[in-house]
Amino acid sequence: MGTPLDGGSRVPIGCPAKLRRVTRKKVAPDLEGWLSLAKARYAMGAKSVGPLQYASHMEPQVCLHASEAQEGLQKFKVVRAGVHAPEEVGPREAGLRRRKGPTKTPEPESSEAPQDPLNWFGILVPHSLRQAQASFRDGLQLAADIASLQNRIDWGRSQLRGLQEKLKQLEPGAA
Repeated sequence: MGTPLDGGSRVPIGCPAKLRRVTRKKVAPDLEGWLSLAKARYAMGAKSVGPLQYASHMEPQVCLHASEAQEGLQKFKVVRAGVHAPEEVGPREAGLRRRKGPTKTPEPESSEAPQDPLNWFGILVPHSLRQAQASFRDGLQLAADIASLQNRIDWGRSQLRGLQEKLKQLEPGAA
């Protein structure tokens, strides 16, 4: 005869070890990113790489997308941000003025690809700044993987608790 633990219910046993491995992997790109950023600040000067060079209007290059996987689990993925034109707020004309005839207002050109933030720091940026960007991007992907694994571990724990309660109820002499 089978036990209540048999059947289609499989609890992911290897998830905690996998989570520890992925967490160790995540530390490396983060550390490498911060070190590369420090190298870029040293090469270009502290005033050349800092918050003053950021654009006044920033848009994300990547977004975190949560999707439902099997058994109602959420799985996280890093996806490139959707290309959309920023919404114009306010009047298109700077003020009132007299025009001689009906003319069309020129439509602002929307950029198809999101702007690379490295361009905020100039045309020729040091290689360490590009390395920092790539390292942080890798770290973001690993963070999404860690969140997915953590959800799976939590789901596995709840399944295990439920099965343990069923087992206690099925034991003879349980009150």
